[in-house]
Parts: sequence; C-alpha cells; structure tokens
Amino acid sequence: MSDEEHHFESKADAGASKTYPQQAGTIRKNGYIVIKNRPCKVVEVSTSKTGKHGHAKCHFVGIDIFNAKKLEDIVPSSHNCDVPHVNRVDYQLIDISEDGFVSLLTEDGNTKDDLRLPTDEALLKTIKDGFAEGKDLIVSVMSSMGEEQICAVKDIGPK
Repeated sequence: MSDEEHHFESKADAGASKTYPQQAGTIRKNGYIVIKNRPCKVVEVSTSKTGKHGHAKCHFVGIDIFNAKKLEDIVPSSHNCDVPHVNRVDYQLIDISEDGFVSLLTEDGNTKDDLRLPTDEALLKTIKDGFAEGKDLIVSVMSSMGEEQICAVKDIGPK
C-alpha cells in the first residue's frame, strides 16, 4: 500500500449509455426508439409476415422528440433496436434572459442556466406571456441522448 492520494476524473454521466438494446418485436406504440441517431416516440408500428427468406419485419414510424420530424425505419423483428433513455424533469422558471436562455430553479435549490427557450411557437408564447404576467411557471424539460429541451409548461398560480 502507498501513502499517496489517488485522484480520478469524475464524469457527470458515470459512463452510462445513452441507449439500451431492445428486441424490435417488443417495441410498442407510444414507446421510444432511435431512428437515424435521433430519439423518437413511436406513433405507428406494423409487422409484416415472415417471408420466403425468414424474418418478419417491423415498420416503425416515429416522431423526433426534440424537433417533431417524422422518421421511419424497417427492422427484422428478431433484431435489436436502440431505445433511448428519456428523462423528464420539472423545474420552476425564475427568469428569461434577453438572448433566449431561461434560468430555472432545480430541486436542490441551485439554478440551471444552460437551456434555450423552446422553438415551438405556442409553447414559447405561453411561457413568455405567463412570465410577463408574473405567474409562477413550472417547465418540464425532456432530456435524451445528450440533448435537453423544454417540452411543456404548467401554471401553479400567481407569485
């Protein structure tokens, strides 16, 4: 044993993977799947019969959870697909800066200042109008595969 101290570089994600494998035949509507390296919510699944050469195929139609683009993929049902880890966290809105970033209050009382306002017009208007009226707003932030975005807002009454 030595008396010297050991210092390790700490990583925020503890080396966790951004996705996990799941058999294509077990993925259902309203689940999540990675299509073309984008995390998507599955809106339609159809399975074709086993053909002359073996595998039944699953046809997935998914909507990107961050930019709402429609993506499609066809995978043999016995093969594995990547499924993204999707987290949703609620934060209280503290401030909106001039450059389009929001300041949010986390559960432990710290602030989170690295998120932009959403690009969705209706959601953007709801957040800006509610904030201008002095309402207490709770925003839901969805995170997956290293990306984060505000996806919903709730009004919890006046300040």
